[in-house]
Amino acid sequence: MAGRADANRRRIMDVALAELLRDADASMDQIARAAGVVRRTVYGHFPSRDALIGALVDDAADTVAAAQARAFEAAADPAEALARSMLAVWEIADGYRLLVSMAQRSVTVEGILRRLEPVRLECAAMLRRGLDEGVFTSPLPAEALAYVREQLLFGLMQAVNDGVLAPEEAGRSAAVTALTAAGVPAREAARLVADIRD
Repeated sequence: MAGRADANRRRIMDVALAELLRDADASMDQIARAAGVVRRTVYGHFPSRDALIGALVDDAADTVAAAQARAFEAAADPAEALARSMLAVWEIADGYRLLVSMAQRSVTVEGILRRLEPVRLECAAMLRRGLDEGVFTSPLPAEALAYVREQLLFGLMQAVNDGVLAPEEAGRSAAVTALTAAGVPAREAARLVADIRD
């Protein structure tokens, strides 16, 4: 019984994400219809629209954490790990960028940052290692650099939403900018990101 409830919840979340990305004002009724369930079923899992958006943000944060962990495992060198993680995280962030704009109205930025704290702490540890090894030369401590990386992603998501930056360029830009913020020379950062993407 619990397995079926979990499957229903997952289906509602998947449909809700698609509906909200298509129509930011999609109602719980619209989401229920699109998911092929009655409204009561949606409310049984999510007591409000804000609760549903919060659950989607939690899901996004978990997905980002997993992608970052895989990227860090794939590279021993801190610069390569940072570049790979930015590229991997952007792939996810791009799919959720409109949701983040909505979430900022209902979940609050503080709530989003709290959900991303494990990702930020893991990134800070990797950045600290890079600073200790001399791979990174930033005057900022690792913890501050982790915040810079996080805000860089949010800023680029907004730039794409506002039409200032093409989504296909944002991932590369995010990775190169994160590397240069950490003190990797721009030319070297661009070459490393290009090598990873090829």
